[in-house]
Amino acid sequence: MRKSRAKDRILLPDPKFGDQLITRFVNNMMVDGKKTKAFSIFYGAMEIVDKKIEEVEPIEAFKKGLANVTPQVEVRSRRVGGATFQIPQPVRDSRKTALGIKWMILNARKRNGKGMEQKLADEIIAAFKEEGGAFKKKEDTHRMAEANKAFSHFRF
Repeated sequence: MRKSRAKDRILLPDPKFGDQLITRFVNNMMVDGKKTKAFSIFYGAMEIVDKKIEEVEPIEAFKKGLANVTPQVEVRSRRVGGATFQIPQPVRDSRKTALGIKWMILNARKRNGKGMEQKLADEIIAAFKEEGGAFKKKEDTHRMAEANKAFSHFRF
């Protein structure tokens, strides 16, 4: 490798639920350093999720939804001879959650709805039910890795 892996930053748990994963999610969602605004959007979304899904706690729904959209394998480009192959590889744990968070936020922003709170809540509920844009992205990634399984012997 050209560079060493970056050191993991120590995150403080969020003030309401006391969970580091939520802080990580909010940090990814934050725009222009407005962390308070990002936290208020997330907590508002959690209230909406709480109203729509009665069977589980909103945080459990969020964590299950995030687990449903985290990929297990991904494809990486590798040049062998003159050809470029897409080689399936397992994903590191920290990268799994990072990808899941990014896909969830990206698809929440793309959704139709009024306000980011509502869009994020809808995306969390969709991920919890194993549907929606982020889940589709995970399925596509897995399908791509499955299709290129024949090139896995080129793994580096």
